[in-house]
Amino acid sequence: MRFQVLGPVRVSRAERELDLGFPQQRALLALLLAHAGRPVPTGEILRAIWAERPPASALNVIRRYIGTLRRLLEPGLPPRAPGRRLLRRPGGYLLEAATDEVDLLRLRELTRQGKRAAATGRPERAAECFIRALREWRGPVAMGVPASAREHVQFTALERELLDTARLAADSALLCGRAEQALPALRRATAHDPLDEHLHARLVLSLAACGLQAEALKAYDDIRRRLTQELGVGPGAELAAAHTRVLRQDVRRLTAGPVVEFGREVAVVRMGAADTDTASPSSQPDSPSQPDLPRPAPFARPAQLPPGLPVFAGRKAELGWLTDLAGKAVEAAGAAPAVLIGGMAGVGKTTLAVHWAHQAADRFPDGQLYVALGAFDPARAAVGPADALRGMLAALGVSAPRMPHGVAALSGLYRSMLAGRRVLVILDDAGDTERLRPLLPAAPGCLALVTSRNALPGLIASGVRPLRLEPPCAEDARETLALRLGADRLGAEPRAAEEIVARCGRLPLALAVVAARAVSRRDFPLEAVAAELREAQGSLDALSAVRTAFLSSYGLLSPESARLFRLLSGSGGEDITPAAAAALAGLPGRRTGPLLGELAEAHLLTEAAPGRYALHDLLRALAAELAEADSRTDGF
Repeated sequence: MRFQVLGPVRVSRAERELDLGFPQQRALLALLLAHAGRPVPTGEILRAIWAERPPASALNVIRRYIGTLRRLLEPGLPPRAPGRRLLRRPGGYLLEAATDEVDLLRLRELTRQGKRAAATGRPERAAECFIRALREWRGPVAMGVPASAREHVQFTALERELLDTARLAADSALLCGRAEQALPALRRATAHDPLDEHLHARLVLSLAACGLQAEALKAYDDIRRRLTQELGVGPGAELAAAHTRVLRQDVRRLTAGPVVEFGREVAVVRMGAADTDTASPSSQPDSPSQPDLPRPAPFARPAQLPPGLPVFAGRKAELGWLTDLAGKAVEAAGAAPAVLIGGMAGVGKTTLAVHWAHQAADRFPDGQLYVALGAFDPARAAVGPADALRGMLAALGVSAPRMPHGVAALSGLYRSMLAGRRVLVILDDAGDTERLRPLLPAAPGCLALVTSRNALPGLIASGVRPLRLEPPCAEDARETLALRLGADRLGAEPRAAEEIVARCGRLPLALAVVAARAVSRRDFPLEAVAAELREAQGSLDALSAVRTAFLSSYGLLSPESARLFRLLSGSGGEDITPAAAAALAGLPGRRTGPLLGELAEAHLLTEAAPGRYALHDLLRALAAELAEADSRTDGF
């Protein structure tokens, strides 16, 4: 069989193209292909096909599409048989296919071979591999699926992957004197992203290397005009230096010396030491064809970090991991790294991000940006991407009249402002992958920290690295309490302190609420505070702020998942399996798996091992409260 997603979505068997059915069914298959052998969570499928408003029957529709696709891919498959192509996995589905059957997998394999050849000094072989890889690119990714589905982050990530491969092909072809072979793919890439300066610099150089001097100058003038009109900035150093080479007819040196350096992920054309004085437009030679280049917008050094928490304790492993990643960010040659700090409400995601950011501020000398997106804030509406971008651009020194209209143009200007700089960006309390994507920096040397109560699998699929926070260990939780209340006070009542930590489930937010109450009652013994928690056992009456935080996550669940969450209060203290959940909910086992997956993605459950889930004690208390309220409503 042959599967294609790098262009029109197609499947063929023995050279005969198959009818993929409804557009939404085609979109489901395209998403499975785009994940290239990795399971796709059901929640991600729902969001890709129906955005934020799936119908009540969405899960049944997905199962029907899966069944139809199974029979299409394996015509002789008996009813209800799992087959060997479309497989059910915990929380989602997987399409099984060999590398030579899928265009995306073939492209990736050839790209890997090209990178190995480049790294070992074989540019001819590298160019051959990259150009062969790009023959798999037959048009916009996932053509033929609904436009709303094509906006999914996974398809957007594949488009960027193709553009990266085009850059690699151009660099290796320039180095070995074969620029004409990479030119068709490079033209397609620049047409796809008309504001990517790195691609256009390579187009200008490649055209000139092929003897097309006039076309190279026109290509430069076109991108310069677009940058000015749409983003209000002039060409960057790399594009300006490429233009200077063309004016000086100095492009042939690209084929005669080691002027191309391959990075770890994306090739970077280096102009050489002789060109350091030509990278700026103001230092280019006088020429009748040399246009006046608008200077880029001024850059302000933002310092937007909120104050750090003075009672921060523990998290040494997480802090060390972030520090290691920051070191790699400074050295990176490819896209800017990003981290998703996830976990249940109140576990300390924002506190960790801000604490580490203060420690690492000197690694990002061009500043720190902070945006409170408020996706789970019940008191206000979430901040949209356009407003977030306008706020960050203002912090970077862009005045309101210079800001373009539309998210795409704002995002382009934002990334242009960060190019060549080292800025730390914190995107706090995010809820949706699609709204996040325009806010992520693209410049090497920058780093983005995203915090969210949602697992955001689509974001992770695009390369963002996950850092899941669990409640701290008992020792760190006790240290947090000691910093808030004083070590002497805890030392005087160690048993009461231990009970407080245990009844708060070691959750930082719950500990902060209890500590605030204890600080305001300094004459009260800690035993009285512990007794108050003891009397409220099985409810969150003593922790109303924790209840509010939990409810903001619960309120975003689908009705079926919300019902299952309430019923899980009766699951006891053991691990929760799909079979046990099915028994509680009175549902078939195959229906509870996706519901448990949704609860885990919302961090209202923890998947401790494949197919085995756990419920935090305080979340169990919330589930019990909601179940009791539900039964009272039914009784009424």
